Amino acid sequence: MQRSKAETYIGFCIKSGKLTCGFNAVALQKKGVFLLILCASASENARGEALKLKRRFNCELLIACGRTLEEITGKPNVKLAAVRDTGLANAILTSGDENFKIYSGGNI
Repeated sequence: MQRSKAETYIGFCIKSGKLTCGFNAVALQKKGVFLLILCASASENARGEALKLKRRFNCELLIACGRTLEEITGKPNVKLAAVRDTGLANAILTSGDENFKIYSGGNI
């Protein structure tokens, strides 16, 4: 399956070491998180935690709808990832990928 533009940018984040995967690892970050990506298959509790982290880091939250975050990153059981590079975060947000939706309030 061919990767979308946003998935390619996420791959760049992985290669450059600018992607933090997992709720615990993201929660340990003090600053420098510019984008959060949540898997659509995440539980209600995980969604609530992602919203808390979104408010804490004051960043955008993307919902991965097309493929699971586990498939995109190649890491098992990943439900949340944080992009720690502002340029790559902006590139992912502006890629216009229909498999990712920007959270704008309400239910996830």
